[in-house]
Amino acid sequence: MFIEYNIFRERADALLQRISELCRAGGRDPAEVTLLPVTKTHPPAAADYALRYGLGSVGENRVQEAVEKRAALATSALRWELIGHLQSNKAKLAVLHFDRIQSVDSEKLLTALDRAAAGLGKKLPVLLQINAGNDPAKFGAEPADAPRLLEHALTLPHLQVDGLMTIAPLSPDPAVAQRTFANLRCIRDELAVRSGVPLRELSMGMSGDLEQAIAEGSTLVRVGSALYGSRG
Repeated sequence: MFIEYNIFRERADALLQRISELCRAGGRDPAEVTLLPVTKTHPPAAADYALRYGLGSVGENRVQEAVEKRAALATSALRWELIGHLQSNKAKLAVLHFDRIQSVDSEKLLTALDRAAAGLGKKLPVLLQINAGNDPAKFGAEPADAPRLLEHALTLPHLQVDGLMTIAPLSPDPAVAQRTFANLRCIRDELAVRSGVPLRELSMGMSGDLEQAIAEGSTLVRVGSALYGSRG
């Protein structure tokens, strides 16, 4: 059975308080960090809870799941972000149903998204997913390929590159996540200088590695289980 809204509200309150404390401990402004609820495998009510609470966006891992939930909610007030791996042949459907795509990891996918956005007459915000932890189990462009990926993205008129995203390797050692996030921040800083594009967004950190992510400059944390409990 899915949680009641009051439980979600209590968890969200506690999570935002924790984020605020982590920011202040690191000398950061809590307003710099956005909480993105991840509604993967949860019912449409999960997205509705986020909207009721005042969180303007939710993250989904699968295109079709988001399509079904958006139809069930019948509201355009909520922004949807794709955070899961996307194949090029689903680019058009993704562009139609998502307000931003965080998991862009190849030139082929960039080109497909640009073409789809052009066909819909929109400019699509994206994040470039970088495998900053060099984890063979994770998607994302290799760090060495990040400059070329950004260069290609900046030639595409229907895409807007907001920043970078990564997922830390699964590890009981917090230092692994810390190194991953520090690496992404360094990659972002170098790319921003080289390109002249600010790349403000650093999407990194989930329920289990929030502390490390915020310490290393995350501007967006993707949280599912700490808000909704274990996935169905």
